[in-house]
Amino acid sequence: MSVTDLQRFDGRSHYRFDPASIDTPAFVVDEGLLADNLALLGQVKEATGCKILLALKCFAMHAVFPLLKRTLDGVCCSSPHEARLGREEFGREVHSFAAAYSEDDIRELATTSDHLVFNSLNQWQRFRPLAEATAAQAGRRLEFGLRINPEHSEGATPIYDPCAPGSRLGIRRADFHPELLAGISGLHWHNLCEQDADCLQRTVAAVEAAWGDVLGQVQYVNFGGGHHITRPGYNLDLLVEVIAQFQEKWQVQVYLEPGEAVALNSGYLVASVLDVVAADMPVAIIDGSVPAHMPDVLEMPYRPHIVGAGEPGEKNWTCRIGGLSCLAGDVAGEYSFDRPLIPGDTLVFTDMAIYTMVKTNTFNGVQLPAIMTYQPESGNCTLVRSFGYQDFKNRLS
Repeated sequence: MSVTDLQRFDGRSHYRFDPASIDTPAFVVDEGLLADNLALLGQVKEATGCKILLALKCFAMHAVFPLLKRTLDGVCCSSPHEARLGREEFGREVHSFAAAYSEDDIRELATTSDHLVFNSLNQWQRFRPLAEATAAQAGRRLEFGLRINPEHSEGATPIYDPCAPGSRLGIRRADFHPELLAGISGLHWHNLCEQDADCLQRTVAAVEAAWGDVLGQVQYVNFGGGHHITRPGYNLDLLVEVIAQFQEKWQVQVYLEPGEAVALNSGYLVASVLDVVAADMPVAIIDGSVPAHMPDVLEMPYRPHIVGAGEPGEKNWTCRIGGLSCLAGDVAGEYSFDRPLIPGDTLVFTDMAIYTMVKTNTFNGVQLPAIMTYQPESGNCTLVRSFGYQDFKNRLS
């Protein structure tokens, strides 16, 4: 079955709000672009019958959950706090997984989660009685899953590869004991990072070869995240084919849990130039901060795109963009512009909805960006939340 790619707004080249109207720094999430992503994900669901979860580790802006839950089936969580947020604000399926749990974690997760996934057989055996008893006491039905390690790498960067040698994530086939499968409803794996459907196709083949005797004994299989489904050019038809064939072959429900695909290219960070200082090249200092507002730029690492900017030397004037913190490495990268930047100029960083708001921090006491939404129907930006001194103070003792 063919899945038609939507004509999507090019969020890397333009924006649809007036940046001069924004008190910077601020994140702006375009609800129309979110709706475009959801339409694509909805097509995949309709074509296959799979279920799709929102990965809160990537995007947890609960102000837009009412929009997201029209299409998505629930959330996947990595902590008791995320699971509670999913239960309270999303209100659909809550799937929880962590590399390890404490007793307190289990007691809380058993009251907020629908599916509790264990990373090891040791924890499954140790905590099953406590989880079942806690869920029963709360009058809830709790299903259990196990995370497996496909031992099949597709990622290029070892730090983001759950199947890299020495990985702590997932049970390897040699360490799996089929007799402990009783009580397990599903299997989960995750090994992709911003990748296309051909990577999933090869991963599925590896899992089927190693785990075929187990796949037929569970009710669902979670393909994890890292599927760049809403990126222009992603092979949606192959994704549909892989999901449909797997479900038919093994008679299981397939879940996907993308984070980036839900909010890809739908958000911006708007910042203002405070000063331009001389170094080996001009350095424009903004009222944003890379380690505080865009930490994934340093962790990934990558060079964020700025609307209207070019590569160094491509346009008339080249500079370095730096933040206002005391960290020497508070630098977004080198860019070129049609004219020299001056204090008061506004810069718009793209694709800032994902792995940004969930990672912001108050390093140096730097002001946290406000969070706003843009509604394309009205052309209005709405302030969702602003932050101040108390947000900084209350994180400290």
